Amino acid sequence: MTKERIYVCHTYYHVYVTCLKELALPKERQGKATLVLSTMSNDFGNLKERAEACGLFKEVVMFDEKEDVFFPELQKYHTDRGNLVLNMLARIKYTKMFGRLEKAYVPIDFRQYQDIYVFCDSDPIGYYLSYEKIHYHALEDGLNCIQYYDTARYDNRGHFGLKAWMAARNLIFIQNGYGKYCLDMEINDLSVVPYPCKKYIEVPRAGLVDRLTAKDKDLLIRLFIEDMDGLLTQLKQGAEDKVLVLTEPLCELDVRRRLFADVIEEYGVVDGKKGQVLIKPHPRDVLDYRKEFSEYIVLNPMFPMEILNFIPDLKFRRVVSVATVPNGIKFAEEVLFLGEDFLDKYEPPEVHRQNEMI
Repeated sequence: MTKERIYVCHTYYHVYVTCLKELALPKERQGKATLVLSTMSNDFGNLKERAEACGLFKEVVMFDEKEDVFFPELQKYHTDRGNLVLNMLARIKYTKMFGRLEKAYVPIDFRQYQDIYVFCDSDPIGYYLSYEKIHYHALEDGLNCIQYYDTARYDNRGHFGLKAWMAARNLIFIQNGYGKYCLDMEINDLSVVPYPCKKYIEVPRAGLVDRLTAKDKDLLIRLFIEDMDGLLTQLKQGAEDKVLVLTEPLCELDVRRRLFADVIEEYGVVDGKKGQVLIKPHPRDVLDYRKEFSEYIVLNPMFPMEILNFIPDLKFRRVVSVATVPNGIKFAEEVLFLGEDFLDKYEPPEVHRQNEMI
């Protein structure tokens, strides 16, 4: 029997967008989807249990997705053979072998589903679905992320047109709408995408958020924040002006520590007075902020920051981000995106200015 929908998520933000999409459906269609949580690059903790209890999903499945480094037989295909034709032949073999090897770790029969939604199809799941010739819908990894970093073009810089032609015929695999079995890719805002792709379709995230009822927002808060009372207690402490700093896994750890110390020193002061600084670590940021910045409130890194929009009466005077696109924040009077010019002071520009190299 054909099942309706399945979502493959690699981050908490992916789960958040999945919930928005499900809550936008008519009530009679909700509660029938399958949620797949890939543990390849993220620790979901006990989110599986909370997602099963929230009523939005029929089942929640953990996916022990394996990166290519897990398979030693793939590593020889990473060698530059000094010739475009030889490199492409090696990549054809790599593409097929990667999908075949991943198959043993896929816990779901995707052929049972009418619609398959995949965040980050650049990950092994994209190779697997293409190997099995299974059509799917791709979704933008982060809000407007392609505006700042088009991974498909950066990962395939040099003869991109040829590589895209090969991907369209399933000879090799390219993410973000270029693979043969990718039906389309949902983008928040087409106007900000620097390079067009015929499979991009615009699905504004704001429209999904605007549809939420008070009950929907409460469901999302309970799903993503384990200790809501504890968080509210923290927010009531300290100065009235609150400053939220969003971290990212930037630079080496010692440089990252100095970078965010500088951010706090420069932007943690409001109208000449120190504000109450809260730090929201990125889920993949391994710097121990509770140890290194013990004088500040460090929030749980795992819940999507968009959930803060739904907490009644919560307001920050300022939110500061270096690399995370801070769109969609409604809980702050001022949102600062420092960007690449700020980051240039801490690492060589060529490390993070990828789009300028395409």
